[in-house]
Amino acid sequence: MKLTKDKPKPDRRRALELLAASPDGATEAILLAHGFTTEQMVELVRAGFASAKGERVVAGGKTMEVARVKITDAGRKALEGMKS
Repeated sequence: MKLTKDKPKPDRRRALELLAASPDGATEAILLAHGFTTEQMVELVRAGFASAKGERVVAGGKTMEVARVKITDAGRKALEGMKS
């Protein structure tokens, strides 16, 4: 799936809106629960609209690595362009 800047995809806009509404970003698991695929997340990062960072969290007494995705300034600008 190739995302182009001149033809915004509804899923791209929805993902950027979700990330823009989340000051701390969203974990990969949250994005998956909202129906986004890993491939869509990778495309947002490759396009420069989001960043992804691994972080360790403790849940149920176990430490695990999760990916946190945050919108970038370029992603905010792209989202503004999609709204007009």
